[in-house]
Amino acid sequence: MPDDFSEPLVRLQAITKRFGSFTANDNVDLELRKGHIHALLGENGAGKSTLVKILYGLLAPTSGTILFAGTPVTMTDPRAARALGIGMVFQHFSLFENLTVAENIALVLPASLSRAALYEQIAAIGERYHLRLEPARMVWSLSAGERQRIEIARCLLQDPQVLVLDEPTSVLTPQEADGLFITLNQLKDEGRALLYISHKLEEVRYLCDHATILRLGRVVETCVPKDHSARELAQLMVGTQIAEVKPQVSQHVGEMRMAVKGLSLAPDQTHGVTLKNIELQAHAGQVLGIAGIAGNGQSELFAALSGERLSGNAQSIFMDGKAVGNRDINARRALGAAFIPEARFGHAAVGDLTLSENVILSQHAHGLVKAGFLRRRAARAQAARIVEDYDVRKTGDDPLARTLSGGNLQKFIFGRENSSKLRLFVIDQPTWGVDARAASTIRRAIVDCAAAGTAVVVISQDLDELFEISDQICVIHEGHLSAAVPASGTNRAEIGLQMTGGMNGV
Repeated sequence: MPDDFSEPLVRLQAITKRFGSFTANDNVDLELRKGHIHALLGENGAGKSTLVKILYGLLAPTSGTILFAGTPVTMTDPRAARALGIGMVFQHFSLFENLTVAENIALVLPASLSRAALYEQIAAIGERYHLRLEPARMVWSLSAGERQRIEIARCLLQDPQVLVLDEPTSVLTPQEADGLFITLNQLKDEGRALLYISHKLEEVRYLCDHATILRLGRVVETCVPKDHSARELAQLMVGTQIAEVKPQVSQHVGEMRMAVKGLSLAPDQTHGVTLKNIELQAHAGQVLGIAGIAGNGQSELFAALSGERLSGNAQSIFMDGKAVGNRDINARRALGAAFIPEARFGHAAVGDLTLSENVILSQHAHGLVKAGFLRRRAARAQAARIVEDYDVRKTGDDPLARTLSGGNLQKFIFGRENSSKLRLFVIDQPTWGVDARAASTIRRAIVDCAAAGTAVVVISQDLDELFEISDQICVIHEGHLSAAVPASGTNRAEIGLQMTGGMNGV
């Protein structure tokens, strides 16, 4: 590797960013070197997103200096960053579903480029970086991994010297992640500088040369990830030890709390997934994990299990022996069920309502409405108990939900739905986008919930999570659900292969 690869290509010096009285970044230093993959680690709210937005020109720093190849620069907007050679692949894809792969890529390339030249460039970048792409495919028909390849390809077509990747493996199978690592190591070997943001600390240890760890907006450590265990890195991120989560080993199968029998359901929106003859059993005292790549019917399955969508066949879903296939979510809640959807804002919670008002939204039938009047004092007391029990970090006595970080809001939502009388708990993506501390709290609470006798169904794209908490695991692929198997009797590679439709698992 050439010696000049060790020279910093990008230097952030004493970067500070304030929003009113709140300091998001406090005197942060960061160096990105050619031929290195540098991890940026920290809890939600630690300042990672703010720092990256400053580097990419989406925010201006309050103070501090950015140097590119030794020269001070001002990032006025993302175009200025791209012109310097900085590219970014965001966690949430910015693709138009009703356009083709080629049309989405063309949006960032010169308008004068012919169709033939465009296809030629896509083929060349795909061949060079092992990014299999079909230019004529509609984006809506692609898996999460295929969509990510589009984002990476159109970024690489601009030939960046610096590449920022935000949670790039959060929706990938183990096999897709391994393919991505090959691409990233190739970019590294070409002398590019990569900034890698991830909550998956084992992959950071495997992939990254250096790491900068932020806590409360400040740099607390710069280290070589391989020199530390994942648990040590997590402890540096949060400032305290992260509790290990292990499911209770069930000695026997508890009573069946939910049975799904031959559930088939057409989607209610464009590009949705049809559920096909779903069979599922959830037993008291166990966690049933449902793995799958995004867009394979998880949202449709959650809607059917929760009663947000009715199957029209009462016998398709049973709760404690009662047919509920044609009964709505309130009727299922009355039978002792609780549900947490994937989307925190707008689905699980309303951002412009207070925490106590968000408690009333789903718990109004449990003593919070009397004779048609809201019992606001009782709701505030319940919200305060949730905040204390789940260590929800907030400002003010009863703040708006949107003022909480993603991890703290998810902890609050979990606490709102959990109760001592709960018989069935269905949770979609419980720790999506939350940090190590919040994820540990939520996963521990899921395991404790099952140990108390609740049947828990967890839908997740995170295989590490599912193997950490599940007793049984099944896979959803293109609307089909595989038979559940003991988590101890399978492994990530087998489940990951089933998630792509391999092994005839689904």
